[in-house]
Amino acid sequence: MTTTTIQISKDLLHDLKSRKMYDKESYEDIIRDLLEDTMELSEQTLANIRTSEADIKAGRVHTLDEVEKRLDA
Repeated sequence: MTTTTIQISKDLLHDLKSRKMYDKESYEDIIRDLLEDTMELSEQTLANIRTSEADIKAGRVHTLDEVEKRLDA
């Protein structure tokens, strides 16, 4: 296996460390898991996520309290 070195920010290093399931887990394993997670999303799921993000940005969301009050009425 050929290895290489990459440069990352301290913030990203902290984020990667926080994702470790166990102390000896390699950063390569963590990055592979993250890549696999994104590859598993279907185009429809990605479209739904984009729609949801747009709804949130546009304020078209309701809090749990608001929904409960509306259902109780």
